[in-house]
Amino acid sequence: MNIAAALMARYRLERPGFLLDVSLALPMHGITAVFGDSGAGKTTFLRCIAGLEQPDQGRLIVAGDTWQDTSIELDRAVHERKIGYVFQEPRLFTHLDVRGNLGYGLQRSGAASGELDFEHVVELLGLEQLLDRAPRALSGGEAQRVAIGRALLSNPRLLLMDEPLASLDVARKAEILPFLDRLHTELSIPIIYVSHNLDEVCRLCDYLVVLDRGQVVANGDLQAALAAAETPQLSGDEAGVVIIGTAQEYDPEYDLTRVTFAGGELLVSGQHGDKAATLRLRVRANDVSLCREKPAQTTILNVLHARIDAITETQDASQLLRLDVGGAALLARVTRRSCEQLNLQPGDAVYAQIKAVAVREPRGTSE
Repeated sequence: MNIAAALMARYRLERPGFLLDVSLALPMHGITAVFGDSGAGKTTFLRCIAGLEQPDQGRLIVAGDTWQDTSIELDRAVHERKIGYVFQEPRLFTHLDVRGNLGYGLQRSGAASGELDFEHVVELLGLEQLLDRAPRALSGGEAQRVAIGRALLSNPRLLLMDEPLASLDVARKAEILPFLDRLHTELSIPIIYVSHNLDEVCRLCDYLVVLDRGQVVANGDLQAALAAAETPQLSGDEAGVVIIGTAQEYDPEYDLTRVTFAGGELLVSGQHGDKAATLRLRVRANDVSLCREKPAQTTILNVLHARIDAITETQDASQLLRLDVGGAALLARVTRRSCEQLNLQPGDAVYAQIKAVAVREPRGTSE
C-alpha cells in the first residue's frame, strides 16, 4: 500500500489481562471496518489513533505525515490530530440547541473555503427541521446524526466512529443507516468504523480489519476478507459475502431487477437504481444450498454454476464451502452429513441455489 495514501499504525499497549499488539496499513479512502467481539480491542485501537490512549509503543503515520512515534518521543496532541470522533453515545452539549452543537464543531475547524460547510452537512444528514431543538427533544437516531454532523464540521482529516449504532434500537438504526450510506457515497473523508455487527460492516464498509484479543486475525479488502472462511469471527451465523453488481432492466410485472456481476446474473426483488447503477449485494452462506445437478424444477430464481474452492470446518455440525462463480466468491453453509452424502470435494462442479439477496443501492436504500 502506498504510504502517501495510507494510514500506518503500529501499537503495543499492555493492561492487566489485555494486550493490544497491532501493525496495520489502512487505506485513506472509503470506510474501513474494525470488527470483533466485545473485548477484542476495537475501541482501544481507535482511542490510540485519536491520542486518547497512550500506548507503551506506538507509531502513527497519516498519509505520509507522522503524528506519533514513541521511539523519538513524538506525540501530536489530540487537538492537533484533525480527527472527528463519534462515540456510542451522542454526547451533545445539553445547554446548546442543535444549531449550537453543530456550530461548536465549526468553531473547531478552522476550515478554509471549499471544504464542508454548515448547509452541506445539515442537508447531508437531514437536520433541517431539527436546528432549533434541544438535545432532550431528539430521538436517539436524531441525536447521533447531530453528533456526526458536529464531528464533520470540525473539518477532520479522519473520522473515527466507535459503534455509533450500538445504543440504538432497530427502528432508530433503520433511521440512521441511510445517512451513513450517504457519508460513504458523497464524502471523501476516510472513516474508520468500529462495529461488532457484521450486517452493518457488509452494508457500509470497503475494507475490513478483524481483531481478536488485541491481535489482527484478518485484514484486507472487504470482499476478499469475507470470503476467507477460515476466520472464525466471520464464519458464524452471519457468514456470507458481498458482491458488487450492475443493475440492468427492471421487470414491473414480477417486481424484479436483473443484476449482472462477474459470475453471471441474479434476479433480486424490487426496483434498485437506474440501469447501469452499481449495487452492493449481500448473500449469506445460510441462504445458499448446493446441488450436484442443475435442478429441473425449483422455486429458487437464482441458480448458478460454481466450483468448490475450499471446505472449512466450523464449530457446529456444518461446514462452510467457498465457491468460485466465474471469478466471484460465494459461501455456502452445508451440514457435514450432506457434505458426506454428496461426497463434496474441492474442485467439484456444483450448482448454487441462492434463496435470498439483500441489496444496497448507491444512495443507500436497501431491500
